Amino acid sequence: GSHDSFTFWVDVHAPVGPDQKAYVKYLATMFSVIAKKVMVKWSMTQNLTFKEQLDAGIRYFDLRVSSKPGEPGNEIYFIHGLFGHKVKDGLLEINSFLSRHRKEVVFLDFNHYYAMGAEHHVYLITMLQEVFGSKLCNNCAVEGITLDYLWDKKHQVIVFYHHLSAQNIAAMWPGNKIPAPWANTTDPGKLIQFLETTLNERAKQGSFHVSQAILTPRVNTVAKGLVWGLRSYLVERNLPTIMSWVEAQKPGANGVNIITSDFVELTDFADIVIKLNNLLLTEKGYKPR
Repeated sequence: GSHDSFTFWVDVHAPVGPDQKAYVKYLATMFSVIAKKVMVKWSMTQNLTFKEQLDAGIRYFDLRVSSKPGEPGNEIYFIHGLFGHKVKDGLLEINSFLSRHRKEVVFLDFNHYYAMGAEHHVYLITMLQEVFGSKLCNNCAVEGITLDYLWDKKHQVIVFYHHLSAQNIAAMWPGNKIPAPWANTTDPGKLIQFLETTLNERAKQGSFHVSQAILTPRVNTVAKGLVWGLRSYLVERNLPTIMSWVEAQKPGANGVNIITSDFVELTDFADIVIKLNNLLLTEKGYKPR
């Protein structure tokens, strides 16, 4: 999976997003485009488009969305500090890939919403149903979601919708079926300790589980690395430590399930995670692929 999956492009000419604290909005107002260019360096967590991520093997997408306050209509955009593409454009790109690759399955995790009223949620949920149609897999027991089951039903999309607006809609899975504990640290040692602890505490049944193998900048981190940005100041220097942890994992009931990373193209991230499944094959006496 990719963390903040949609941040490969953000709009420096749009207002700062409603997900930002008041002081950030103030700085952006005072220093306009200059402040936003700094924000871009710290808001962007991916370089690849949805299609490029899909081609690279990414199948879980971490999605944060917002309306644009003051804009007429109910249009919804991806957001992380700054506004990104329209959500519909991203969904159409994903659907196009799935239509060409009928055995591929994606998880869309809508977990943060900003400046959205009831009408915005209706608009977004309707959009998801219209774009993906019969590709959507209805909420059911997690243990029954095998590839054979999905292929038989011709389902390719599992949508997690962390809002009460979707609680009675069969094709929208509740957020509690995909916990994604967040370490909120800049220290790779503390991150790995947190990942280990939360894996040990994960539910044995009834839900998926996301291990967020990411470091999160604080205000003083941004101040120190103002010119460099998230990728060069925080991610690249700590990636070897994080990837060593990933490579040492084992999938299955007591192990990792979904792992997310920033800048998934910096290493063979998707390939390394996918190959962990060979450990399950070996365990069952099958030949690794």
